[in-house]
Amino acid sequence: MKIVLAEKVSPATLAIFQKEPGWNIVTSDQIAPGGLPAELADADALIVRSAVQADAALLAAAPKLRIIGRAGVGVDNIDAAEATRRGIVVMNTPGANATAVAELTLGLMISMCRAIPRANATMHAAKWEKKSLQGSELRGKTLGIVGLGRIGLEVARRAKAFGMELIGYDPFIAPVIARENGVTLVPIDEIFSSSDFLSLHVGLTPQTEGLINKHSIAIMKKGIRIVNCARGELIVDEALAEGIASGHVAGAALDVFRSEPLKESPYFGLDNVLLSPHIAGSTDEAQEAIGIQLANQVRDYLKLGVVQNAVNVASLSEEEYAEVSPYIEMASRLGQLLGHAAGSAERRGSKDSLGNVESISLTYNGRLAQLKTDMIRNAAIAGILHGADGVNRINASAAAAERGIRVQEDKREQISGGTGATLRLSLHWTRESTGGAEQGNWTGLATVLHGSSPRLLSYDGIDIEAELAGTLVIIRNQDVPGVIGRIGTILGEAKLNIASFALGRAKPSKGSKPGEGHALAVVQLDLAQMDGSTSTPPELEQALSALRQVEAITSVRTVELGKL
Repeated sequence: MKIVLAEKVSPATLAIFQKEPGWNIVTSDQIAPGGLPAELADADALIVRSAVQADAALLAAAPKLRIIGRAGVGVDNIDAAEATRRGIVVMNTPGANATAVAELTLGLMISMCRAIPRANATMHAAKWEKKSLQGSELRGKTLGIVGLGRIGLEVARRAKAFGMELIGYDPFIAPVIARENGVTLVPIDEIFSSSDFLSLHVGLTPQTEGLINKHSIAIMKKGIRIVNCARGELIVDEALAEGIASGHVAGAALDVFRSEPLKESPYFGLDNVLLSPHIAGSTDEAQEAIGIQLANQVRDYLKLGVVQNAVNVASLSEEEYAEVSPYIEMASRLGQLLGHAAGSAERRGSKDSLGNVESISLTYNGRLAQLKTDMIRNAAIAGILHGADGVNRINASAAAAERGIRVQEDKREQISGGTGATLRLSLHWTRESTGGAEQGNWTGLATVLHGSSPRLLSYDGIDIEAELAGTLVIIRNQDVPGVIGRIGTILGEAKLNIASFALGRAKPSKGSKPGEGHALAVVQLDLAQMDGSTSTPPELEQALSALRQVEAITSVRTVELGKL
């Protein structure tokens, strides 16, 4: 495993990687000027801060890269869309600096209402301006918090200790969390009209860019003070400067800006605007915490597959991953099984397992419906598209969309009888032929038994229980006597040992006679996995040829199931 630390990290961060036996750690001082692309040629992970631009050109030099870790929150220097296309996880570290940012936010609020910077400046100028420096208290004032993530809630807890009244706006927070932290949720316009202090703690999105503008300032309470330690783009600078100059806004404290470092600004010369050079998270403790958190996240992903704080795929805590990971693997194998079926040359006339799949449907039943299922979905799609160049569990959904394959999901928490968590996966395919368009569906139902064993429960409408692992021979036959015996004999003569044999029968149609129905056999063989090889072992090829000669057998195929 090769980890490239493209920018300086703390000794504690480096130590976490160095503890892993066999890992090759390349630090920034070991990289020659312009030598980063060459170092990434065989790298598994890239760690950056804000200086390195992980753009499409750099990613093109890193064919093995699995993860990019950003020591910080903003990922503007990382082409997340290109990373997703290449199947690379992009992680950041939100919350590691929450305490530092919250403390500076409160410090800026106190500095504004007590004019601490001016008091310091006049004292250094040998001026005693006590009367002009009478300020106001935070106690009893209303603080409006826009964004109640980790930092926003840390601000709320501290402001509550100062005796402030707290109102907040965040459409993605549970009301119970807001109540537990003493925050009353209100519409955004009420935040503007009711706040004495306004603190911004949201990310940059099309909805939040320019949130503080001429129109929002117009409905704000006269005398409001604004703090921004989030993103400079949240504020239209000219509008805020105009509001401050007019006296409608009493003051502002800004730590972030649209363009950094700040060279020109309408705030220059405004005495009641405090400016700091993006230092909210710049404490010794915060930087150490960020580095340690990122190192742990990257290590856990590379060793365990745990995705935490990813910006381009769903994140799972270690506890969540422990519960969902068996179903991720089950979905992958069920996807491989169905993808192979839909693309079977015998059934479709084509070896291309991608060509004619039109849509994929996933139904999560029981406990599965209550879990985070994004990685389950991606694993199923990756299994279906197995063999397509560059498709993995990170970029699977994007790969399906690029191929025009629709993906539908449904969650049903209540199921009657049977196992408590199942996934139903269906493929709908079409194929043009001389007789017109041919259509079909391949459907499988699967679960996990004993916490780790993926099991097929139903296949193409036939109830059958079989382990989803290893080398499987899928046999369809007429439901007549003697077929099972012939299968066993042929496999035995080829010296192939049967690990398990599962048989299912299609439900007979009304009025059908014996021998008119059909059955399905799933035979698991004790055969060394083919490790991606496209060639079939000679003994298996011999057995398959013999099975196809049996009159009652209508189709035979093999599929190799394993980790992707």
